[in-house]
Amino acid sequence: QVQLVESGGGLVQPGGSLRLSCAISGTTGVTVAAWHRQAPGKQRDLLAWIVNDGRPNYASSVKGRFTISRDTATNTLYLQMDSLRPEDTAAYYCRAVVKGATYWGQGTQVTVSA
Repeated sequence: QVQLVESGGGLVQPGGSLRLSCAISGTTGVTVAAWHRQAPGKQRDLLAWIVNDGRPNYASSVKGRFTISRDTATNTLYLQMDSLRPEDTAAYYCRAVVKGATYWGQGTQVTVSA
């Protein structure tokens, strides 16, 4: 059974950094790995993703501040978030596509506030 477990969220001051992790278990056949976020009352937005070629892709809202990476040895997805802003406050979710099926983690809360 494929499971995704995020960690690394928390409270950070504006301008600070956090690194989120997403441990993927139950498969090594991930074809797409991605990070999304959802603020209260808003839709879930795609932030960054990696496909089979390993190249990272970013939404314009986070390009230059966030970095997605994947450790295939440990089957872990990361999101390094720098220069955080209050508007980055949201629940962050990782997503994996395996053999055409989509799996989500439970989410981790990130709050950016002074």
